[in-house]
Amino acid sequence: MTNSSIKKTITIDLPVRGTWITPNTPGKKIPSHGTDKYGETYAYDFVGVDVKSKTNKFYNSSVLSYLINGVPLNKCYGWGKEIYAPFDGEIVRAEDGVIERNPVSLKNDIGYMRRITKLFESGAAEYRDLAGNYIIMKKADKIYALFAHLQEKSICVKEGEIVRTGQLIGRVGHSGNSTAPHLHFQLMDNIDHEKSTGIPCSFRNFEEYRNGKWQHIDNGVPSKFRIRKIS
Repeated sequence: MTNSSIKKTITIDLPVRGTWITPNTPGKKIPSHGTDKYGETYAYDFVGVDVKSKTNKFYNSSVLSYLINGVPLNKCYGWGKEIYAPFDGEIVRAEDGVIERNPVSLKNDIGYMRRITKLFESGAAEYRDLAGNYIIMKKADKIYALFAHLQEKSICVKEGEIVRTGQLIGRVGHSGNSTAPHLHFQLMDNIDHEKSTGIPCSFRNFEEYRNGKWQHIDNGVPSKFRIRKIS
């Protein structure tokens, strides 16, 4: 994303704390998830990693163990991490009750993703089958934020509730169309996923780990580096 396009974005707070990578981000490519459908053009995926490790594994186990047996959710660094409101706004949708797949299994999760995508596109599956447990938050007219794949029973806000920047709203999970516990986050112009168009956003006051050190970024777009929110 160029500097000129960043100036046109909406600047908000990061919705997560701790250390994360963004494997899918408009800082790498647009559309970030390979599609403009469902308001995903400028969407982000936040995946938790171990701050002490030099690898970007999302789990505390060997690669072989993950590939063969899968990894329990409680061994995934991002699972259960807090999600915070990135701006003042109103909760307009809060869907909970979607069971998470445990353990996290590359084979099983990709199989679910392929199966549910076909069912959804044919009209035989609901949006929550893709998004899992999710929240939609309204910032202003035609500005909405989607938080998807949340931990089951972790949503602590309700529809119609007014929330403030930095308020806890839920926790990172592995529900819906997810291949690892992560937060899918996007801004869009409509609450209806079929009608929505993505809105670009940047984040204020965070750091990226570049060239062996943490560097301050303000009003920026995360790219391939590790990031963390500055308190």
